Amino acid sequence: MKKYNKRWMVCCGLFVSLNILPATVHAQFGDTNPDPDAPIDGGIGLLLAAGIGYGVKKVRDNRKKRTAQLH
Repeated sequence: MKKYNKRWMVCCGLFVSLNILPATVHAQFGDTNPDPDAPIDGGIGLLLAAGIGYGVKKVRDNRKKRTAQLH
């Protein structure tokens, strides 16, 4: 019976502490120096490179298609 009571108390204690803990603990208090500018150069560069690669592929495919139709 003591084992059951001890297990019950541990479970209740964990339940209560895990429900109260998120309300009392904060990961951050806020940004003291907000940065209004977002770095977008990496994403734009990748999109530009992908667009150029896709365009080159389409041009090559069209040229192959035209040469195959002529012969």
